[in-house]
Amino acid sequence: MAVSQERITLYNLADLKNTSDDAIPNYLNSLKFRQSHRLTDVRLALGYSALLLAGACFVWDWKLGFDSTKYLTAAAVALYTLVNGALTLWVLYVERGTVYEGVAPSGETVRIATSTRKNVPTYFLTIDIESKDKGGKHKRERLEVSRAFTEWFDAAGHFVAAPFQTVLASAVPVIGRLDPKRVVSSTGDATVPAYTPEMLDMLSDANLSVVGSAAEAATGAESAGKKGGKRRKA
Repeated sequence: MAVSQERITLYNLADLKNTSDDAIPNYLNSLKFRQSHRLTDVRLALGYSALLLAGACFVWDWKLGFDSTKYLTAAAVALYTLVNGALTLWVLYVERGTVYEGVAPSGETVRIATSTRKNVPTYFLTIDIESKDKGGKHKRERLEVSRAFTEWFDAAGHFVAAPFQTVLASAVPVIGRLDPKRVVSSTGDATVPAYTPEMLDMLSDANLSVVGSAAEAATGAESAGKKGGKRRKA
């Protein structure tokens, strides 16, 4: 669906960011990227390990009493501290705001991290691209992109996918090659916006009207089916 029916408060940066973050995997996976869940899997493993340790301490104390398990509990608390510290370091220094990591059909590894700044309605993206040349050497490239959220959220707070996809396809060559219809021309260093705010609102209204019409048509067809299914009296 091109436009989300969920309305986002335009003054809530967290909601704007989270909605935009969620749209990145949906878009790239539709272009046949193979998403890697390595970062998320490690974070979940560390988090659940800490939770299991805390639960084990509770069970030991409840079943055996504190005196008979105090040394075991002390060891578990030390281990919990290490695991929780490792989780914190992993989030801060390894993930670093990464919302997507995947491999393009052509073999490049793409990693996208996003962030916002307090009271600044701008979406900051850092895209790291790793590939191999013909000689087998690794080549790394970093792209930094910043765009106002109003480029893909209309005045009512609906997320509009097309302009958001245009930003990614135009800024990242790997994505642009897979979705050339979304690429817009560039003038100097700045990419020319493909959508004005007025066009964004019109696109949102048009797509929501299509969704509403489809829902009404489905309801009408269902009602007609029910009426047609009744037997006539002889």
